[in-house]
Amino acid sequence: MSSPSTGPAYDPTTALLLIDVQNDFADPGGSLAVAGGEVIIPYLNQEVAVARGSGALVVYTQDWHPTSTPHFARDGGIWPVHCVMDTWGAELHPALMVDGPGVRKGSHGEDGYSGFSMRDPQSGRESRTELDGLLRAAGVERVVIGGLATDYCVKATALDALRLGYRALVLVDGIRPVDLAPGDGERALAELASAGVEMAGEPVGRP
Repeated sequence: MSSPSTGPAYDPTTALLLIDVQNDFADPGGSLAVAGGEVIIPYLNQEVAVARGSGALVVYTQDWHPTSTPHFARDGGIWPVHCVMDTWGAELHPALMVDGPGVRKGSHGEDGYSGFSMRDPQSGRESRTELDGLLRAAGVERVVIGGLATDYCVKATALDALRLGYRALVLVDGIRPVDLAPGDGERALAELASAGVEMAGEPVGRP
């Protein structure tokens, strides 16, 4: 098992963001299971313990979709039905250590890739989640990001964090890609590094 992050230490101006570690993504029986999604949970739990012990905020994001949404393939989108609000699939994985507030996204049918923002898949109109306000109220200047999945919600959250003026670090040992196309995860990491996101750890191959 990998050791906790070797990046800059956690402190009260840092927040650990755990992205969408939900049953539909992290459990092998989930409707949009990410290969290796369960494997990262012990590592993320170590990070939660280190972060909380250093006075850092930990925030958990969740996809939280209605039963019908243009986000889903059956309604015109690209994804199988997943993370429908108030279902098992939308719940945080039971093995994940939860010690902080949650932010839900996509509850009105939006695409909710980033923890910070959502986009109406028909009009393209963007709206914010409460995450930025939550972090600013806590005096956060830097975010450390882990969770699922590398090439979608992790990438979008990290890029939004930079856009909003936060320093951002991704826990490479604590993420896994969807890889709809082979190599999507590696390309996402390269895009993040080029944008100025820091990395801690080394990519881990699929089990």
